[in-house]
Amino acid sequence: MPITELLEQNAEKYGNEVSIVEVNPQIKENRRMLWKDYDLIQPTSSLQYRREITWGVFNEKANRFAQLLISRGVRKGDKVAILLMNCLEWLPIYFGVLKTGALAVPMNFRYSSEEIKYCLDLSEADVLVFGPEFIGRVETIAEEISKNRILFYVGGDCPSFAEDYDKLAANCPSVSPNITITDDDDAAIYFSSGTTGFPKAILHDHRSLMHSCKVEQNHHSQTHNDIFLCIPPLYHTGAKMHWFGSLLVGGKMVLLKGVSPETIFDTVSREKCTIVWLLVPWALDILEALDNGKLNISDYDLKQWRLMHIGAQPVPQSLILRWKKYFPNHQYDTNYGLSESIGPGCVHLGVENIHKVGAIGIAGYGWEVKIIRDNGENVEQGEVGELAVKGPGVMKCYYNNPEATAEVLQDGWLRTGDMARMDEDGFIFLVDRKKDVVISGGENLYPVEIENFMAKFDKIKDVAVIGLPDRRLGEIAAAIVELKEGISCTEDEINEFCLGMPRYKRPKKIIFAKVPRNATGKIEKPKLRQMYCGENIVEKENKS
Repeated sequence: MPITELLEQNAEKYGNEVSIVEVNPQIKENRRMLWKDYDLIQPTSSLQYRREITWGVFNEKANRFAQLLISRGVRKGDKVAILLMNCLEWLPIYFGVLKTGALAVPMNFRYSSEEIKYCLDLSEADVLVFGPEFIGRVETIAEEISKNRILFYVGGDCPSFAEDYDKLAANCPSVSPNITITDDDDAAIYFSSGTTGFPKAILHDHRSLMHSCKVEQNHHSQTHNDIFLCIPPLYHTGAKMHWFGSLLVGGKMVLLKGVSPETIFDTVSREKCTIVWLLVPWALDILEALDNGKLNISDYDLKQWRLMHIGAQPVPQSLILRWKKYFPNHQYDTNYGLSESIGPGCVHLGVENIHKVGAIGIAGYGWEVKIIRDNGENVEQGEVGELAVKGPGVMKCYYNNPEATAEVLQDGWLRTGDMARMDEDGFIFLVDRKKDVVISGGENLYPVEIENFMAKFDKIKDVAVIGLPDRRLGEIAAAIVELKEGISCTEDEINEFCLGMPRYKRPKKIIFAKVPRNATGKIEKPKLRQMYCGENIVEKENKS
């Protein structure tokens, strides 16, 4: 059955119980607010709030948006893009889209105006729903993108080029549209990208979404009384699919806006959170704060916190060993996945396998895994090959891209592009990535995209971007820059030019050296990694 039925069941069973809480760590005082009391909060605002909605209101809001979309001509199979920061409105809007039979298309909040337009066109989105943080970016492309699609704005003070979601949805019926949806119907499009940096539109059906609910609940044993703390962005499959385990049992979720060791501990303590999913940088920040005494466990009520799990990037074994010293009673799990496999869980360590920390684990619930050679044959035990996964959560295809689909989907198996080996106990260890994607703090950075931008600088002859190990972020992007003959250039000049890129894409290290290329003109990145990984080179940390 589709996950929209889970929402309706929860509304019937737990209608008056809280489903989602939104907490803003910049706000000191907590007070209960109704949905209609939404205030646009700026970083320097003195407004103070904590918002929550019940399962009943959650379902009503989803129904109202579904009815609004239908009244505007949205039909089964259409696409609705969502460009919002984490907020109380996010999931009701997502479910409202699904209730119409349309496809939800979550978008990365870091996208530039050009990337927003590209992904809208790629997914053939009929509607864009966006929030206040994106007014400037959407405005620059509004004339182009509004010619063939509807723009809904969420958050008060609606700009002139969009329609006011809050006012329009409030006047729509709160009853279900009763659109027939099956497991085989298309449900959502998520964006990924290869090493070229051009996003691919990943198509999933309703069976995939439901399977992710079952996987998460099976792995982490959520009950109705568990409270899940969600910190990562909801556009990401990792955050939403981990929450799906709570959806399955009608458990509460707390959305934390803003991250620091203090706000995480304070929210866990005040909201009585039992499950927390962290990225490696956040876990390291917490450990550092505990080590230097800036954070004291005794200042918080954390006794109910039972599970800490991590995903989105390789997890250093030393991190978990340090964590267990502070939290010996915590369950721990590592979750491996990719958007093509509906996010985390196709491989996971398992809370019972703490002795195997360092591995990404074994096949997840309902999943099969194997490690193969380029020709598709299985490797021998202990031999390195490409990790492949198979299960109900594998994508249907790359939308409108049969060539790319054929490269990774073969006989139902998804080739992940990650190189791995399996030990004698059947546990999988990642060795390297077949692709050149740099994963920094859980975000994918695409070297070719950065290289193409930097190549526009008139002092640069050639440039190559690789990932270098970083204790906190997992990896950072390093740019090997070859200058034009006879030209002098400083690191500061390079970094000033890179200000034209989003902050997270700017290289953290600049290395002035010759860029090696092979006989066919391709950059020899394995050679660069061998040359520079682990070497003591000057680090420039962007401060702007």
